[in-house]
Amino acid sequence: MRDLCQSALPQASRILVVDDDRRTASAMAQWLCSIGGHATASGSETEATRAASTGGFDVCIIDAALPADGARRVAMAVRAASPCVGLVATVPGDPAVGAATADWADAAVALPFVDAALLAAVTAAARVGQARADTPAPSPLLGSHPSMASALGIARQVAPTPATVLVTGESGTGKSLLAREIHRASGRQGRFVEVACGSLAESLLESELFGHVAGSFTGATADRDGKFLQADGGTIFLDEVATASPAMQVKLLRVLQEMQFEPVGGSRTHTVDARVILATNEDLDALVAAGRFRPDLFWRINVVSIEMPPLRERRSDIPVLAAHFLRTVAARAGRPVEGFTPAAVDALLAHSWPGNVRELQHAIERGVFLGRGQLVEAGDLPAAVLGGRALPSPDRTVAAPARLKQAMATPERQLIVAALEQAGWRRDVAARALGINRTTLYKKLKRLGMDLASLEPVR
Repeated sequence: MRDLCQSALPQASRILVVDDDRRTASAMAQWLCSIGGHATASGSETEATRAASTGGFDVCIIDAALPADGARRVAMAVRAASPCVGLVATVPGDPAVGAATADWADAAVALPFVDAALLAAVTAAARVGQARADTPAPSPLLGSHPSMASALGIARQVAPTPATVLVTGESGTGKSLLAREIHRASGRQGRFVEVACGSLAESLLESELFGHVAGSFTGATADRDGKFLQADGGTIFLDEVATASPAMQVKLLRVLQEMQFEPVGGSRTHTVDARVILATNEDLDALVAAGRFRPDLFWRINVVSIEMPPLRERRSDIPVLAAHFLRTVAARAGRPVEGFTPAAVDALLAHSWPGNVRELQHAIERGVFLGRGQLVEAGDLPAAVLGGRALPSPDRTVAAPARLKQAMATPERQLIVAALEQAGWRRDVAARALGINRTTLYKKLKRLGMDLASLEPVR
């Protein structure tokens, strides 16, 4: 049996074992180490959350009976730090029954554990985690509103090609995330290298992009590779390209046309194979007309253009984005924050978000770090968010109900419907996205008089 175990468990698998009975956790961890894994035992939710924040786990084994729904919070924390982790629930009695209760788990094993059963559960969960890693999926920060789906569709279509891509949109809309999504879907084996052009002076930007040789300027004590060379075989993302000086625009035009350059102070010509993605929040057509941006460079980078929509035009993405940030920040903070109060939800949906997704992320971070309870309250959010008023948009029908109670219920209904739509009408998945449990979701549906049978589309 031990020979079989040693051949079945991948060597160097990182496994986190969580059980408030430390002896059980230690026994599991020791056995897993004996068959080739790297297992760590945690004896409490707090300890496990802290360990999970380091990331890099392949499998996490969690006691489903941790008090106060602690198992779900640990699972969320581990998955936030290690998105492709496989989750195993340890349950008393029949694992099939326990797995139905621990709906966050990929596999289950009964306690007291039997070696073969534990190995089978770990192996099954690891396969599920690997399947997540092998299945292309957009970043949860991109969303699924039709306008975002359109941008993602173009990105996926162009990803396997060598075409240069220009990403436009307001600051904070996720241009860098889309660039990373294009690189991930491209299949290119090299690195993703990002350069914020607007944050560097021209002399520093040239060295940053193309590298330099020792002695080329004061402080250049050794040769240094530039970002283009680092991105050879991969993707280079040039953010805020509109800030490039006329001289730098000439250099960029050459490297985009020939994929060749010389380092600062050097004579050797480097040739690279790098996919180029550029981004700007400015109107390049207007800059060309004003003589501030070279028309030949504009036409060279405007091969495929993708516009990122502002958050105020895709409000149905706000619940999913907010829930994602809540899980991630709560895991980092080591706090059991489970969701938002109705007043906080109203404020999030009503705000116009001039800073877009980046502003939403910072607002949720503030709410988690400054809040004291298990729910983020309206008072925990920034003052600018609390001062927002609801704006009409394609995602939201703004009515003028006769009663305040009805007005307060409208955003909550929209939030729930949006989460259910995103989850394919699976109640358990929608509840997790909203940061609540299924029982709370059912209570809300009943209180709001929502009949899911009439809302769910016919399949």
